[in-house]
Amino acid sequence: MTPTDRLNIITEDAMCIGCGLCQSVTGRDVVRVEIVETGYERPVVHGALDHATVDRLMELCPGTHVEGLPERERTPATKTDLIWGDYLTMTLAHAADPEVRHRGATGGVLTALGMYLIDTGEVDFILQAKASSRVPTFGDAALSHSSAEVLEAAGSRYGPTAPLVEVMAQLDKGRPFAFVGKPCDIAALRNLARVDERVDRLVKYMLTPVCGGFMPPQGMARFLRDELHIDPDQVTGFRYRGYGCPGLTRVEMADGTVHERRYTDFWGTDESMWMLPFRCKVCPDGIGEAADIAASDTWPGGSPDPRTEDDDPGTNAMVIRSARGADLVDRAIAAGYLTLTGPVDPRYMDSVQPHQRAKKLAVGSRHAGLRDAGKTVPRTERLRLDALTEALGPEEAARQRAGTRERVRIGKATEPTPKV
Repeated sequence: MTPTDRLNIITEDAMCIGCGLCQSVTGRDVVRVEIVETGYERPVVHGALDHATVDRLMELCPGTHVEGLPERERTPATKTDLIWGDYLTMTLAHAADPEVRHRGATGGVLTALGMYLIDTGEVDFILQAKASSRVPTFGDAALSHSSAEVLEAAGSRYGPTAPLVEVMAQLDKGRPFAFVGKPCDIAALRNLARVDERVDRLVKYMLTPVCGGFMPPQGMARFLRDELHIDPDQVTGFRYRGYGCPGLTRVEMADGTVHERRYTDFWGTDESMWMLPFRCKVCPDGIGEAADIAASDTWPGGSPDPRTEDDDPGTNAMVIRSARGADLVDRAIAAGYLTLTGPVDPRYMDSVQPHQRAKKLAVGSRHAGLRDAGKTVPRTERLRLDALTEALGPEEAARQRAGTRERVRIGKATEPTPKV
C-alpha cells in the first residue's frame, strides 16, 4: 500500500473531520485540504508523501487518535466523572457585556474569554473560526488580534471548517496565542503537543464548545433547496445562530433578500432528526475532555423550546478542566468580562446535554462495531470507553454494536477517495 493510499483510508473510512492539521504539518505542496466531490473539505495529496510522514499523521490525526485531558493538566483537586471526564468545577455563566452575551452562540462565554485575553495582552491573537469568505456555510480559520475581531467571529459554525490548516505557521511566529475550536480540533492540537514542544509553550489556552456535530454539505444543500427553496449558489451570507439564544438561522442572498428560520427548523427538535457526518456519530469526545474549558448550551432536555427561546438571554455551562482554565475564569470575572450565576454538577450536565450522555455511553460499542467491520477505529486514551460500555449494559451495547455494523454494510461509513 502506498503512503497516499494509507492517508486516504482515513477519509475513505469516514474518519476525517477536516481540521486541516495534515496540510499544516506536511505543507500544502504535499497535502492540501480542499473541497472534494462530496462537498467536504478533505486532504488531497499533491506531492511526494512517504511512509514516515504518514506514520506521523496517523499519530496526530483526531480521526485516528483521541485522548482525554493530559496527565500534566490534572491536579490533586481534579474530579473524574464517568460521563464528563476530568474537571475542577462546573458552573453557569454568561458574558457580562449584554452585547457580547446577545451575539454569542449561547451566553457569549468563549467570546468574552477571548476578548479578555486580547484586551489584557496575555495573548497576541486568538486562532478561531469565523464565517467563510469562500463558502458562506463553511468556516475559515481566523486570527483575531483585537477584541472587535473576536466579537466579529462570535457564533457557532456548523459547516466544514479547517481551523488548524496553518497552525504550524502560527507556532513559527513564536508568539503566545489561544485556540478556540471543536473538541476534535483540540484533540489534534493536543496530539501535536506530544511531538512539538511549542504547542504547550505558545498555546496558552485551549477553549471549546461542547459539540453535537455539524451539518454535512449534502444536508445543507437539502435545507436550502427543499426547505427554503433557494439556489445555494446565490447564498452570500449564512449565520447559524447567535443574536439571541440560540437566535435565528439567517441566510443572505445575492439579490439582497434575507431568509430566517428558527434553530429548531434547521436542526429539528431532537437528536433523531439531526443529519451528521458519520465521524460525529462515533466521536469519542464531543464534550471537550482535552480542553482547558468547555462551554455548553443549557436547554432542559437538550433542545431550545420554540415557545420561549425568544426571551432567553443565554447562559452557558462551563466545564473547567485545568488549573489554567480555572485561573483564567477567576481573572475574567474580576475584570468584569464574565458573570457567574451558580455551580452545577455532572448530573445537571446530563440533563441539558442528554445526547452527549447517550453518545458517550454508546461510543465504545460503536467502535467495536467498526472493528468487526474492519474499519478504522480511533485509538483512545483516558476516555473510559470500557467503563462506559459496561455502564451501558450488555443488551444495549450489543444493539449499538450491531447497528454500527449495519451502517457500515449500507455504506454510511464510507466516502470516496478524495479528489477535487
